[in-house]
Amino acid sequence: MSIPHHTLSHTPLRDHTADRRMAMLAAAALFVGAAGTGGAWLLLNLIALATNLFWNGKVSVAPMTMGLGAPEFLLVLAPVLGSLIIGVMARFGSEKIRGHGIPEAIEAILYGESRMSLKVALLKPLSSAISIGSGGPFGAEGPIIMTGGAIGSLFAQCFHLSAAERKTLLVAGAAAGMTAIFGTPLAAILLAVEVLLFEWKPRSFVPVVMAVLVAVILRPLLIGSGAMFPAQLIIPSGLWTLPAALGLGLATGVEAGLLSAALYRIEDFFHRLPVHWMWWPALGALVVGGSALVDRRILGAGYGNIQALLDGSMLLQAVILLLVMKAIAWLVALGSGTSGGVLAPLLTLGGALGALAGFVLPGGPAFWALLGMAGIMSGAMRAPLTGALFAAELTGQFRALPFTMACAIGAYAVSVLVMRRSILTEKISRRGRHILQEFSVDPHDLIQAGQIMTPDPVTLPETMRVSEVITFFASGAKFRSYPVIDAAGRLSGLVSRNDALAWQEGTLPADTTLGETLSDFSQPHVQPDTPIGVVADIILETGNGRVPVIAANDRRVVGIVTRHDLLKARYARRQDEHSRSRPIALPRLFRRTD
Repeated sequence: MSIPHHTLSHTPLRDHTADRRMAMLAAAALFVGAAGTGGAWLLLNLIALATNLFWNGKVSVAPMTMGLGAPEFLLVLAPVLGSLIIGVMARFGSEKIRGHGIPEAIEAILYGESRMSLKVALLKPLSSAISIGSGGPFGAEGPIIMTGGAIGSLFAQCFHLSAAERKTLLVAGAAAGMTAIFGTPLAAILLAVEVLLFEWKPRSFVPVVMAVLVAVILRPLLIGSGAMFPAQLIIPSGLWTLPAALGLGLATGVEAGLLSAALYRIEDFFHRLPVHWMWWPALGALVVGGSALVDRRILGAGYGNIQALLDGSMLLQAVILLLVMKAIAWLVALGSGTSGGVLAPLLTLGGALGALAGFVLPGGPAFWALLGMAGIMSGAMRAPLTGALFAAELTGQFRALPFTMACAIGAYAVSVLVMRRSILTEKISRRGRHILQEFSVDPHDLIQAGQIMTPDPVTLPETMRVSEVITFFASGAKFRSYPVIDAAGRLSGLVSRNDALAWQEGTLPADTTLGETLSDFSQPHVQPDTPIGVVADIILETGNGRVPVIAANDRRVVGIVTRHDLLKARYARRQDEHSRSRPIALPRLFRRTD
């Protein structure tokens, strides 16, 4: 549906674009938040049910530690059997259940008009529960982001909403699900902003927060309250602690880069296998089972491992073994295309690296494990604020925030300098789509027409006859169209070369004036304070490459904006980023002499 030109060109300027529909979306987000929390509860119970079925042969949702006391053959058989089921579900159900969920959510937001199917909403939690319950080394966060997002998207598709509004409810469901699983509302909101929304607008921010608040209220009733991994940390004092945290961040940034590179090399290996992709998860599960024979702790989400790292109760050899075997099992399983999340394995691997540093640095392994978790999340997912706050919320240790932030920013800096894409966006890139994870103000929304227009443009009087217009364009007029003005200089319309050609071949009397031809003042126009993004919309809608600029008080033509002017505005903003100068001259003592 096209937007009326008067609406485009004369909307009062405001700092934000929010309108009454924001309140409607916030109300809808209340339901989505409740449904997303319910989805998280269902997913956790499905995982518990699958765990009991695979390892105890019982129909139960009681908590249990998988692999504990199980015979060695079951350590291999259970992951393979679960992966075979997932392969069949993906082949005959939906391929979208493969992978860890967050890239699929991003792709739906950016390229799928935020539309997700009911089939995905049903199959993703089920497949993830089977994967994790059978011993797959994954977490529940990616699946719940995909599931909560699907709930929000399906709800939005029941109403007449725009793609941007559907995106808001999709992300609201995802953030609510993450809050319900981990009890980290602030980190869930930041994850929505840094990874999923690709904008910072009240229209999306307010509904997402409303959905998260609903999850905060319902979580104690359905899942539990308090920090997911409560920890009692000894925070070392001294000026060296923050620099050391930054150094650990650099190390976890390198770790994130190595993990991402290894993951996609393994994925490439599976793509070269001469077998159908349906069988790949089972082949990857053989490696998971073999790793479990070496260290059973790699099975499942490994929340117990995260707690042990944060308690500082693991010995050095155990930490090294967990770091190596968990990395191998997780990378191969995820590269095989099975269903599962990335966050819990990343927390384990980052925490293990931090704990190793803690055996050397003062403060003990637990404190540095916490920082390693913040760093790996920041480096791998390119979400530094989320990583820093997530680690603090997850443990209830908000005193550690300055240090988690130092570690997160170090990892983020290394990640963006060394890796072209994150572990999330690389998968989308391999499908031929590019994502820029940077927020900036569009110059077309910031610059106004009066700043780039050509002032005092050439105009034609409305007393000019049609025959004279035909001659004017035939004699080589410089532009394709010109504003037409009355005796007071006010805009009457726009006449183009196409108009002249039509009049030349038509039956319009030659002595007809432009004023008589352009009797209805409906020509799209803008005012000097109109953002040039509105001008671009008018040019695209009308096909006219030149838009008149009129004074707000008396409709006098004061300028004209062309396509070339719009491109110049964008180019000027690019020059601001790349053109370097020295406005203040340094004293001769500080100048280079070579």
